[in-house]
Parts: sequence; C-alpha cells; structure tokens
Amino acid sequence: MSTQKPSLTVLLSQIEDPRHSRTQIHDLGEILTISACSMLCGGESFNDMEYFGTVREAWLRTFLKLTHGIPSHDTFNRVFSMINPARFMEVFVAWTNTLRSVLDRDIVAIDGKALRRASKKGSRIPQVVSAWSRDNGICLGQIQVDEKSNEITAVPLLLRQLDLAGCIVTLDAMGCQKKIAKEIHESDADYVLALKGNQETVHDEVKTFLDEEIRLHLDPERKTPSSLLVFETIEKDHGRHEIRRYYLSTKTHWFQDRDQWENLQCFGMVESIRTVTGEAPSTERRYYLGSIPADAELFAKAVRGHWSVENQLHWCLDVLFREDLSRARSGHASQNLATLRRLSLNLLKRSTKKCSLRQKRLNAAWDYDYLKELMTQKID
Repeated sequence: MSTQKPSLTVLLSQIEDPRHSRTQIHDLGEILTISACSMLCGGESFNDMEYFGTVREAWLRTFLKLTHGIPSHDTFNRVFSMINPARFMEVFVAWTNTLRSVLDRDIVAIDGKALRRASKKGSRIPQVVSAWSRDNGICLGQIQVDEKSNEITAVPLLLRQLDLAGCIVTLDAMGCQKKIAKEIHESDADYVLALKGNQETVHDEVKTFLDEEIRLHLDPERKTPSSLLVFETIEKDHGRHEIRRYYLSTKTHWFQDRDQWENLQCFGMVESIRTVTGEAPSTERRYYLGSIPADAELFAKAVRGHWSVENQLHWCLDVLFREDLSRARSGHASQNLATLRRLSLNLLKRSTKKCSLRQKRLNAAWDYDYLKELMTQKID
C-alpha cells in the first residue's frame, strides 16, 4: 500500500499547533487526520477517535508515523479545545474553494443552528452560522456566534471569509439588516432577504404595497398592463397539493428607505396555498427585499434554494452526525468539531459513489480503499 500522505492529511497539517512544545507528544496533523477519518466512518466523540485509531492503527501507519502510538481521548479533547477556530476555518474555506465549481447565480444560503448539548451551565446555547452552496451541494464555511453577541454580528464576519462573486445570498428575517445587505453587495453578490417582525416598519410597508399591486394585477377590470412579474409552481405528493406563486416588483421609487438598502432592486412575495386531504386549505404570504434582476423565476430559485441549508446541511448534521447531541464544551472544542463535521460532510457529498450518505459512511468504515479515496479528493 502506498505511503504517500493523503490530501486530507496535508490539508490538516496546515493548522498551527497551539500546544507548548513540551506537550507535543503526538503530531497535530496526525491527531486531526485520525479525527477526520473517525468521523467519516461514523465516529462522533473523542472516545470514538481513540477507538478508531486503536482498531485501524496498522492501516494508519501506512501513511502516518504515529511515533508515540494512538493519542488518548483526553488528548483529542485537549487539542480540539485549543486549536484556533479562526485558523481552522481559514484552512477549511481555502480547501472548500478548490472543490467549488464556479456557477453563476449559485444560491448561497446562510443560516444559524444551535449546538443544544454543547452549552455550559448558566451559559447560552452556542450557535453556529453556516453558508451552504445549493448548486455545489457543500458547506462553504461556518462561524460560531460569540456568547455575548448574536447572528447579526456573526454573519458579516462569515461573509468576509467567502468568495461570493456572482452568487445570490439568501438569509431569513434575522439577517435582513442594512449592514448585511451592504456586505453582500461589496462582495459582488446579490441578496434576497426575508422580511418579518424584526423589520416591522419595512415589512408593513412592503406588505401593503405588494398586496395592493397583486390585487390590481388580479383585477379582471384592470385597464393598464400589470408591472408585476409572476412565476408559479405546483407540487403534489402523498395527499398534499401546494401552489406557490412568486410575485416580483421592481417599483422601488416609493420606498423612503430605498437608499439605505444597498443596491435594492425589487420587492418579492411568495404565496403558498396548501391543501392536505381532509383539511381546509391554508394560505401563507412571505415578503422579501432583493437586489436581483427582474426575473420571477430567479426569485423563486433563490427562495426555494434557501431551504436547502435546512434540508441538506442541518438535517444531515443532526441525523447523520448527531451534532445536536454533541457535548463537547471545553474551550473551542464545539466550534472546531462543528468545522470538522462540515469538512467530513463535504467529502461525503463530493464522493461519486452511488449510495446514501449513511451508506457512504458505512463503506468508509468497511473499505480501506474507499476511505482513502475520500481522503484524497482534490486539494490544490
């Protein structure tokens, strides 16, 4: 078997060792490699990392020196609590950029997620804000919200780490802020921001405007052509019938705060009419600010694309990686483990093997060659 180091090992060796030289018994790159391999194979905890290393020691020695054997679970815990999470994220983002395809109008959904079991007594539950590329199907980066801060301050820090040129960035109502719109525009990207109660005045003004525009658009006695752009989708599945109508208006001249929202180009509304067998139909309307061109289908792609961060990232992290149950709390351990999970998920997502993510992890655990294949995915 080849003794050449896999790309994953080379990547992780770029992270600076935070330990004092006298405590560096085990090589940092090797510790992180074992950690990543354990996670790819279904491991979740520091004890799992030690156990994986013990069981797979002979295989690991084909490309790692392991001069002092396999680190203990306490060593894994101590190292993850000490690593600079900002540096780990820099390395992660640089690597992720080698995996991305340059796609015009890629939807980058940004959303926060709680690490519910990682909080210390008397402290807030840690929140991690992630950026998910819908079209590439990978996590582009993540940042943990400071205990004394919130998502609003964390999002701009994350945006500055990413290459977003040509993308459409979507955020829920928490991210609908003038400062964030400005950051996105300065990144040469467009935005679609959901409006709710946190921007009560803006929400009410846009709602009043669009509701009236739609009423006039639907009026059969209308004398003048409607300026609204409309796109509609219909979904039927297991007794559920849902019609979604996407309305877009580029009339922004009336909006008093127009100049305060960087590059504001349009207002949008999504009307969802849902019918479930045996239940009365329900209707919901949601409102948005956008800097995208006048294209209702593009608006629909952005709105629907935002939910991919929940379905393809957060769901996988909780169901597949059991992130919500992780109790890593010391130092920077929770944030660094969150980064490692997203790195592992990216590797699994990028694998061309035709099976589910769960089956890919089982294959990695059972098949040396497949695990090595995951570890050697392109890193320039």
